Amino acid sequence: MAWLQLWTMGLMALAASLAVTPAESEDSGLPAEVVRKESYPVLSRQKRDWIWNSLYVEEEKPAPSPYKIGQLKSNQKVEVKRFKIEGEGANSIFTVDHKGDLFVTKSLDREEKSMYHLTAMMYDGNNKLIEDAGDFVVQVTDINDNSPVFPGTFNGSIMERSKIGTKVVEVRATDADDPTTANGELRYTLTQQGDRSAFEIDSITGMISSRLDSLDRETRSQYVVVVQAQDTRGIASGSTATTSVTITIADTNDNMASFTKKTYELLVPEDHKLNEKIGSLELEDRDQIQNKDPVFTVTPPFNNIFDVDRSPNKDGNLMLKQALDYETRSSYSFTVHVRENNLQFPADNKDSAVTKAQVNIRVIDVDEPPTFSKPIYSFNVMEEAMVSNIGMVTARDPDRANKSIRYSIEDKDCPIGINPVTGQLSTLRKLDRELEPTHMFQVKAQEEPSGLQSFVKVSILVQDINDNEPELAVDEIFVCENDMAGTVIGTVRATDKDDQQPFFSFYLTKQNANFSLIDNRNGTADIRVKQGTFSLDDPRDYILEVGINDGGRPPKSSLTRLPIKVCRCDARRVHTQCKAAALRMGVSVHALIAILLCILTILVIVILIVMRKRYQKESLASMKNSGEIHEQLVTYDEEGGGEMDTNGYDVSILTSARHDGSMLRHPDHHPHPSLYAMVQKPPLHPAQPTACKGDMAVMIEVKKDEADHDRDGIPYDTLHIYGYEGPESLAGSLSSLESSSTGSNLDYDFLNDWGPRFRTLAELYGVDGPDRICPY
Repeated sequence: MAWLQLWTMGLMALAASLAVTPAESEDSGLPAEVVRKESYPVLSRQKRDWIWNSLYVEEEKPAPSPYKIGQLKSNQKVEVKRFKIEGEGANSIFTVDHKGDLFVTKSLDREEKSMYHLTAMMYDGNNKLIEDAGDFVVQVTDINDNSPVFPGTFNGSIMERSKIGTKVVEVRATDADDPTTANGELRYTLTQQGDRSAFEIDSITGMISSRLDSLDRETRSQYVVVVQAQDTRGIASGSTATTSVTITIADTNDNMASFTKKTYELLVPEDHKLNEKIGSLELEDRDQIQNKDPVFTVTPPFNNIFDVDRSPNKDGNLMLKQALDYETRSSYSFTVHVRENNLQFPADNKDSAVTKAQVNIRVIDVDEPPTFSKPIYSFNVMEEAMVSNIGMVTARDPDRANKSIRYSIEDKDCPIGINPVTGQLSTLRKLDRELEPTHMFQVKAQEEPSGLQSFVKVSILVQDINDNEPELAVDEIFVCENDMAGTVIGTVRATDKDDQQPFFSFYLTKQNANFSLIDNRNGTADIRVKQGTFSLDDPRDYILEVGINDGGRPPKSSLTRLPIKVCRCDARRVHTQCKAAALRMGVSVHALIAILLCILTILVIVILIVMRKRYQKESLASMKNSGEIHEQLVTYDEEGGGEMDTNGYDVSILTSARHDGSMLRHPDHHPHPSLYAMVQKPPLHPAQPTACKGDMAVMIEVKKDEADHDRDGIPYDTLHIYGYEGPESLAGSLSSLESSSTGSNLDYDFLNDWGPRFRTLAELYGVDGPDRICPY
């Protein structure tokens, strides 16, 4: 647009120059001319025109003082008193004097602003506008004051083995100078600082392209070139700028996959799972992984047993397709081929690649569990029958040892049994299809003794027989008082739990004078009125005995007592009031048996309870009649006497008995002899004096003497009392807190007569001196 504007302004200046006089043409080199208009009177206005020439200012020109760039001129010889300019930079950057000379006051930068738009006006001596305003432009001419600049870094990529001239990347620089002049025109070259062997650049467009068709990523994957941009169309005096461009060689599939070994040795256990990796066949391929495309082939006849899949890193994974058996075959040897798919160019390593490898596999023997002859067994059993030979489950030990197998069913509730040696199945109880039509369980086969085991599912399908009686299915049946002969009062149906297709037939076991049963031959029967009439006041009950035959093999039949109630109905035979009918009597044999069993169980329980009560009474009676009743003196909590002893017994009563020789007396009663005053026995040895003891002490001594000398008596291990136990007893407390431990009046010297074992005890408790104080 700038050059178009300059061209337009040049045409305008040329047209103006043709209209000036010879005298005026001498001054045509001036920038502008302004026509002055005098203020003397005129009869008509004459046309006045501005004469414009192009005005130029060189950029960066120093302006220590304003310098002239042109003059404003007119095509009339009129003295001008004053000029005025307006617009961009008027009266600051640009000024005009009274002669019309135009001056620049400062240095200008074209890159900052390349042209200024101004307006000129001319006034006479009376300060009146003579000529209309005229527009003109001042252009700033360019100098080479800016160097080229690369806006950023550049990187490129090219596929290896690309053709000569393949474009890589376009490198562009910018220059702030006028692009229409040589100052802003750039030229591009590759400098010697970079690698120029494989690439070249277009000097005008900056497009880098390949100059070779043998680029190989595997040999060299990256190049760095240095691009120089120079203005002034590349002449030596021009300004320059450089940038580095990194060019990456992209990979393509131009190398063949090659085995790293010619022979692979693998060990595989015979129980290796199917479709799982056995081992890896490593490959060498110089291409990047995304461009690798190896294809593996296993040579027959073992290609149906082994296969090779590609791993994530494009190696070969040897896979197992069929189960191995060490006892059948212990080793395999086969060849695996590899080829490269989708090669873009002839492979660089086509002469050195190893595309065939030998694979040797040795099968390792392992102890395997028993194997069944079938994955699942299914048998049919007739219901309600004991079958001893349902079928056979067989398993074997796949190892060379060929151990014997033992069979078992771990489900304890399973109604099917199995022979542990032969695997023969049989029923343990009769099966009922109506309760459970199919039995599923597992059979365990285990190597003897206590070896490996395996399981198999067995399905027993219970086949149906006609073992269920048909049942009557009927809604409420009633007859209206006004029903006439032939009225159908209801329809009955029949059901059967058996799986066989029934063909029910209905009949009345006893003919009824009021009703008849019509078999519809479709599993239903209608009940019709033979004759009436009926009344709610009639005390009779109407009951039909309906028999049903299911037509099976063998046929089953049932008898049901069907009550019919009498109702009072409206015109549409909707009953409003009915008389209760007798209940239908239809109880199956199984229900009767269950009821009888319950009654029998209750009777047995009642008899057992009665017998137990009777036995307890007899035991109590025998205890009362026995010669001796023992009541043991027991302490609660701590033994040996203490504060807690008084909780169970009031031992103070016994203490009182010991001190005064009698039981406690009530204040209102006279003294009475002790309950045990009659229990007296002479001492065992005449020389031994009798100890002064109370009633209780005397009784204890007598009991001890009997225990020592009565050989026929039961061993007397504990002391018993008969009237002194418990807090309600009249006896005193037995607590050691109320007894004296130092002032005992008992003589324990008799312990010497009990033998050497009691001698030490007699010495500890013996009384020194012959005199004893007896408070009794």
